[in-house]
Amino acid sequence: MEIQGSFTALVTPFNEKNEFDEEVYREIINFQIESGISGIVAVGTTGESATLSEKEHKRVIEVAVDEANGKCKVIAGTGSNNTVEALDYTQHAYDCGADAALLITPYYNKPTQHGLYEHYKTIAEKVDIPIVLYTVPSRTGVNLEPETTLKLSEIRNIVAIKDASGNLNQVMKVVSKARKDFSVLSGDDSLTFPIMCLGGKGVISVASNVAPKLVSELVNLCLKREWGKAKELHYKLYPLFKVLFIETNPSPVKAAMQMLGFKVGRPRLPLVPVSKSSEEKIRAVLRELELL
Repeated sequence: MEIQGSFTALVTPFNEKNEFDEEVYREIINFQIESGISGIVAVGTTGESATLSEKEHKRVIEVAVDEANGKCKVIAGTGSNNTVEALDYTQHAYDCGADAALLITPYYNKPTQHGLYEHYKTIAEKVDIPIVLYTVPSRTGVNLEPETTLKLSEIRNIVAIKDASGNLNQVMKVVSKARKDFSVLSGDDSLTFPIMCLGGKGVISVASNVAPKLVSELVNLCLKREWGKAKELHYKLYPLFKVLFIETNPSPVKAAMQMLGFKVGRPRLPLVPVSKSSEEKIRAVLRELELL
């Protein structure tokens, strides 16, 4: 399975009781499908995986698969810093029909590169689901080095990496040496255009929560190698890419979704809603893009 295109790292909506709001989640998924997104990612970092219970985590994935119903790909976030737990989440994603699993590098315990290799290898061998690696050292404290990624890419069902390292040299090394059907996906909206210029095949996007049509258009232009038009759209979207990280993700994107009329609720503690000044900046960018 080759993974390419635009994939939205969905927010997880909460109701006034701070519980997962299935109705709003289904509404968001249909908005994404109608906007032409390639796929959705359930329970990623943007989906507040860190503060979901095991029961909630699994239910969010079940709802995503059910509502997508084959109309777009579903990538389930199944990572953990506990290999046994990550294996359980990944098996659940396979059992309920997810198209692929996204596994963040184990966080906090800071495994060696050998430990990272064994972590992913163990899961890939035990669950026959396409696996997307995910490196985001700013959050986890550990980077999946390109040599380790390349070694893991030799495993049949490890099919892609979401790279949010910010290191384009790392991206180039993987793109140039990995097997042809192994995909490098941008994990940072601001770097989607440059990563795709270097041979990346898409993005797992925060911005496409609020602008799925525009992010999809950007990725499709890159895939068609229409670099001039893609560059123009990249710079048009760049203020959105930046303002959605004005405070810790996903607080800004949840604020933007509220402005668009989606009742996604507050982020869970220890995250808090954005400040009034940040809210004003987000609103101004949405208006500039005529999303409001």
